[in-house]
Amino acid sequence: MRRAPRRVVLKGAAATAGLAAAGTGTAPSASATAGDRPESVTARLGGTSVALSVARGVLRWSARRNGRTVVAASALGLRLDDGTVLGRDVQVIRERHRTRRTTWTPAYGRNATVTDHYQEQRWDLRDRASGIRFGVQVRAYRTGVALRYLLLDQGTATVADELTMFAFPDGTTVYSARDENAYEPVAPGSIPVTGTSTTDNGPLTDLPLTATLPGGLIACVCESSRVDYPRLMLGSVPGEPYALSAFLMEHTARGTGPVETATTVTTPFATPWRAVVIGATHAELVDNAELVLNLAPPSALPDTSWIKPGKVFRCELTTAAGLQGVDFAVARGLQYIEYDAGWYGPEFTTPDATEPIAAIDLPSVISYATSRGIGVFLYVNRLALTDAGSLFGLYKSWGVRGVKLGFINDGTRSMTGQIIDWAKTAAAYELLIDMHDDVRPFGYERTYPNWISLEGVRGNEQFPTATHNVTLPFTRNIGGPMDYTICYGQSRDKTTDAHQMAMAAVYYQPLNFLFWYDKPSKYGNPANWPGLPWFNAVPVTWDESHTLAGAIGEHIAVARRNGPDWYLGAMTNESSRTLALPLSFLGGGTWTATVYADGTPGANPYRTPVVVGTRTVTASDTLDVAMAPAGGQAVVLRPN
Repeated sequence: MRRAPRRVVLKGAAATAGLAAAGTGTAPSASATAGDRPESVTARLGGTSVALSVARGVLRWSARRNGRTVVAASALGLRLDDGTVLGRDVQVIRERHRTRRTTWTPAYGRNATVTDHYQEQRWDLRDRASGIRFGVQVRAYRTGVALRYLLLDQGTATVADELTMFAFPDGTTVYSARDENAYEPVAPGSIPVTGTSTTDNGPLTDLPLTATLPGGLIACVCESSRVDYPRLMLGSVPGEPYALSAFLMEHTARGTGPVETATTVTTPFATPWRAVVIGATHAELVDNAELVLNLAPPSALPDTSWIKPGKVFRCELTTAAGLQGVDFAVARGLQYIEYDAGWYGPEFTTPDATEPIAAIDLPSVISYATSRGIGVFLYVNRLALTDAGSLFGLYKSWGVRGVKLGFINDGTRSMTGQIIDWAKTAAAYELLIDMHDDVRPFGYERTYPNWISLEGVRGNEQFPTATHNVTLPFTRNIGGPMDYTICYGQSRDKTTDAHQMAMAAVYYQPLNFLFWYDKPSKYGNPANWPGLPWFNAVPVTWDESHTLAGAIGEHIAVARRNGPDWYLGAMTNESSRTLALPLSFLGGGTWTATVYADGTPGANPYRTPVVVGTRTVTASDTLDVAMAPAGGQAVVLRPN
């Protein structure tokens, strides 16, 4: 893997105290006088453990779940810009530990409350050669593990590279994807070489990166709390068939803007968290995704009452289409309409997003939408974002509720700062924000919950395979919300309509674009579209979520509750299958299950009709969910 030459600047008094320790057990380490004696500490919680070790000065980490290896002993370290490597010859100078359990309430999410429960170990270290002080912090959760580095000396430091390794057990398969490519299951040492002359080039994969491990364990590598730092990728390691190494992006994802080969930070400084979400089963992995949020800073917004998740309809670029879209949204239980690319002119040649094209009387559409309780989103290409404060302030004065930013080129430290600044600025004007193209999650929907969604995925508007669709719950969606543009009833779909319907419950997408590519007139006769009542009713934010069954690339079934009602979605790959799903998550009494299922396929197997039926069930029942190839089921469960 290519590594650009880099230099280092490290200033400040090495004797000055660094980041304040949190917790108890802050005794000086015996290794301050013990020479090269091997040392280790372990954080444990609920069958999950993460360990730090030093032997002959070399710093390593490892992780286990239920006694089985998730990450074997792997290198840790940072390379500074003058070539100094922190982690290859270190002395432990202090050990700290703590256990913490709290709960918090998100503005919206997979669950109404989130438990943040972990055991933490921290080592403060000194590099023997340079005297530089730094630290490593590790946490064990029931749901996975996390680690980050701490630069402790006051001043500045220039980080050229991160040396974190992930040595997976022999036989591991990882699901690799870059930008908007499909996921490819490969051995860790066989990540495809990608990139161009203007992007980072090599055997590199984006996060989230999911690994299936021998013995049935599954793990997903994510990052959280990325601030003043470049985005993390992972790359294959020559001669190490089951290892991956960290790579800090030097270019933006699609090669625009300056190249940044190193990152200068003000110290003390904490790097982003490297999280490994772990599941004893594939289904459990999906339910453990909130680990990424727990590692992110709490909400920076004192008032989030104006933040409303919802379902969105994209309108054609005329006044009439906008007005019709508002009526359609009201009729179909949607909360927003959106004008996408082109509403202010050709997006790649028009840097001014303050004037709509002549075909759109935007004030009239916004006024009508507001009168009917519907919000308006506007798309903006990044070329028109030179003064986001003025633009967002203008949109606020118009009565706009949200902005969808296009062709956001994540990757460098500068772009990390720009993305956070856009979210922060939008919040100042009470605008929701949805970022599109190659931008990846890092937990900041907790910190700025108006950043309600992002893309960073091979989208459903590209009509991917059913296998791709049932890979996403275990990969990209673990990292955070996902804008996936459900395409119900599209002739180009490679799935059944019931499969598309089930996405609304299976995927976590608090801003859910529905009926992509469609016009309201298509659904003029609702009797021809038996799935419409499901889309009318299904929410986008949840009080409780349970993944009932799943195997990456094969099938998935998720049940989510909003208020008293449950919504169950199940999807399969190109193989037909029947899942027996216990309904033990239901409360007492009887429930009415309205089932939207695959009917008998015709000449085109993807144009399988949706068949609707009802039955009475209880928590002691098992629901047999039969799905056609590339099919699915959507079920509403309401108490009687």
